[in-house]
Amino acid sequence: MSTYNGWKNYQTWNVALWIGNDEGLYRSAVDYMQNVNKGRAAYRLFIEHMGLTTSHTPDSVHWTSSKLDYARLNEMMREFA
Repeated sequence: MSTYNGWKNYQTWNVALWIGNDEGLYRSAVDYMQNVNKGRAAYRLFIEHMGLTTSHTPDSVHWTSSKLDYARLNEMMREFA
């Protein structure tokens, strides 16, 4: 199976990159995981919490694309807790 920079595909890598490298998004993700999440499936609920469900990254990848590896993004979010 081919991967993109260690992620399932470009779309998953791209949203993870933005959350991990945009200071505002990163701080929001950490705050969300430490103070709001309470152990639920983190990524999708964080995107809803931020009001990004109909939006996309600056690289035009939808935050809720069906191509995203949600399980891996949930793992990434749990690392912020």
